[in-house]
Amino acid sequence: MNLINKEVSHKRFGKGNIVNHNDSIIEILFATESKKFVYPDAFGKHLKLHDKSAAHSLNMIIQKRELEREKEEQEKEVEKKLQLKEQQLRLEHEKLMKNHKLHPQSQMVFWCDEEELAKVFTEWKVFTDVIKSGVNKGEPKKPTRIYPNSICLLTERDASKPEKDRRIIGLYMVSKDFIGKFCEDGLIPAHSEYRLQLTDQESDRMPFWKYYVNEKTPHKMTWNTGKYRYFDNEWVAQILRDIVSLKSDTVDSELAQRFFDYYCRMNQIRKEELAEPNGALLRA
Repeated sequence: MNLINKEVSHKRFGKGNIVNHNDSIIEILFATESKKFVYPDAFGKHLKLHDKSAAHSLNMIIQKRELEREKEEQEKEVEKKLQLKEQQLRLEHEKLMKNHKLHPQSQMVFWCDEEELAKVFTEWKVFTDVIKSGVNKGEPKKPTRIYPNSICLLTERDASKPEKDRRIIGLYMVSKDFIGKFCEDGLIPAHSEYRLQLTDQESDRMPFWKYYVNEKTPHKMTWNTGKYRYFDNEWVAQILRDIVSLKSDTVDSELAQRFFDYYCRMNQIRKEELAEPNGALLRA
């Protein structure tokens, strides 16, 4: 918008003419001196433009600038609130980790269906499923026991085979900053390094029920309902120890050993004192 030579009035300096301006500064020559003002802000406070058409156009510019300024302030306020929330969550996270006591069953085993198997080993995350009833029906379940010391154990069973043939197909440590009580979407992401997928041949040698047992019904191998269940910390250590043996002649052998060592360290398990598996399959 060209305002050169347009006449203006100032409460203190009187009448003058615009001699120069850009997107941020406007210069006006008054009777005795030249003055510079912030453009276009000064027109809303100190300066009056005599040309009505130009004044109307300038007013539209000022209104647009004001709306943009308000939007920027709102965005800054939203960003400030987000940063404050992140800071509060981080402090709470640090407090929880500092005071966290290991639960003896802080691992999760999942029953993966065919649809999940197509992407679980590419996206490396599993979904906890949704709440089926009550006031929170339809909302994702929160894996409240899950902390960075936890593993997601992945299993599957051919629909044509009995439950005792359920196989372990892979597992991963959860992301190192994951805390289940803060999980809003029900997705549990994997650690960037500690994740393993078993081959079909390896899975055939890793029956789930070799390790898992329901102490109330120790001879039964049933998975009645639910997508997941919590799993004993030592049972996962037994599984990892056996996977290390399975992987001894593969490219994953070093990763399997590091995985086992890391898991035992995170869960305060002494490898030399680890018992042998005694799951329902071995008691049948």
